Amino acid sequence: MSDKERLYLYDTTLRDGAQTLGVDFSLEDKIRIARLLDELGVDYIEGGYPGANPTDTQFMGKPRHFRCARLMGFGMIKRAGRSVEEDAGFKKLLEASVDGLCLVAKAWDYHVRVALNIENQENVDAIKASVLATGNVGKEAMIDLEHFFDGYRDNAQFALDCARAAYDNGARWIVLCDTNGGALPDEVGRMVEEVCAHVPGDHLGVHCHNDTGNAVANSLAAVRAGARMVQGTMNGLGERCGNANLTTLIPTLLLKPGFGARFETRITAEKLRTLRRVSRALDDILNIAPDRRAPYVGESAFASKAGIHVSAIMKEPRTYEHVPPEAVGNQRRILVSNQAGVSNIMSELKRIGIGAKKDDHGVRALLAEVKEREDAGYSYEAAPASFEVLARRRLRNAPTFFHVENYRVMVERRHDALGQLVTISDAIVKLTIDGEKRINAGEGNGPVHALDMALRRDLGRYQEYIGDVQLVDYKVRILTGGTEAVTRVLVESMDRDKNRWVTIGVSANIVDASFDAIIDSINYKLLRDGAKA
Repeated sequence: MSDKERLYLYDTTLRDGAQTLGVDFSLEDKIRIARLLDELGVDYIEGGYPGANPTDTQFMGKPRHFRCARLMGFGMIKRAGRSVEEDAGFKKLLEASVDGLCLVAKAWDYHVRVALNIENQENVDAIKASVLATGNVGKEAMIDLEHFFDGYRDNAQFALDCARAAYDNGARWIVLCDTNGGALPDEVGRMVEEVCAHVPGDHLGVHCHNDTGNAVANSLAAVRAGARMVQGTMNGLGERCGNANLTTLIPTLLLKPGFGARFETRITAEKLRTLRRVSRALDDILNIAPDRRAPYVGESAFASKAGIHVSAIMKEPRTYEHVPPEAVGNQRRILVSNQAGVSNIMSELKRIGIGAKKDDHGVRALLAEVKEREDAGYSYEAAPASFEVLARRRLRNAPTFFHVENYRVMVERRHDALGQLVTISDAIVKLTIDGEKRINAGEGNGPVHALDMALRRDLGRYQEYIGDVQLVDYKVRILTGGTEAVTRVLVESMDRDKNRWVTIGVSANIVDASFDAIIDSINYKLLRDGAKA
């Protein structure tokens, strides 16, 4: 049994992250992100505010099969002056299909007086009643003490009264929040240490915003001072300047000597190696460009140009790398050589079941082709299915099931029989299967949909494999501007067994890029299901 202290990780991406400017999670987005977080190994996933909007309500009403994470709902404590039974909003929280509730409460007497217009004791009593009611319905109770550090600075006794009220009445966690992101590490550490004299550290958490750029540092200071639960978001999403970034916090807590030797989480070394993939997957779901300079997971995190650093790195990587890149799923990038990337290629080949040796000519050739394609705009980390198609063809002579001779798309805008203005897309695809030429036509609500329908209308003896495939997501990113802009398209497909895969296409023509991604999607499905050419 490990003698390390247990740290708990609480992810608020689905709730705090939804407050990010330009971010709007769909129900499918939330389901996919929750699955990624659970597989990574976080302890808690905050799903949203039950009853506040249809998406959050639907998400928390869906059946779930998490491996380890607990699903938490977020909401306000009951209103002062009302009983639990009389507060309709709070009753909805108690009825939500979640494992626990993270309830936000005031901890700054200024807010109690000005915003709530009640006496301090009324606020404390409301915290007590809310925690008790949550426990009585069998849910884990957690209290987020809003603006705790500002409140503690002004009236430490009242802030402590709020924390004690939650702890004494059964709250599993009392979370100290730097809600406006204005605290600094030294005062966070000092205040958390003082609070630990009144509430045990194994019941204290911290929730930091990044308005001074110190959210991660503040979270680490709180852990050093005794807090044993950390809240944050993947990629630092959140309102204003964001929340504490879990893609920075998690590897720091696991890999740095002052933390990794002392604490443990559910995230194993093996799961930590998926961190970059999870980070990139979230960016792709949101259709935003990854932060290239993000610590640990960014494209530039372990990159060096030619010069005095490179020779030192190649002789002794620890000279310029504070942790091994592969520990977080990243890779060393020597930007002017072909020495980087073989390990990542080998890891991916192992994942998809292709046995090969590092010094195989085919592996080196595949690496060179991947690099060449990535220079042209491809991103195989975002589209592992396209990488598998490429790898199987280059290393295992995977079959070509069909050949597209040409295609044509027509978009017509007209008035229909009811006099309404509609836009119709038609596509024709000419292809060859087993030496036989076929012409498929399809109609859709856009040129890409029409091409997808046309290609899959009749693939002869392969139709039984792809009849249940549907295009479920489509994202476009312009990589370069101007009249010769390069466009990257990511297509996500799904079959009746809910298997999902992502493919990629790159071209100066958005329709060409889309069609290439669709072709890869069909080929991946045929290869995966063992279709015979």
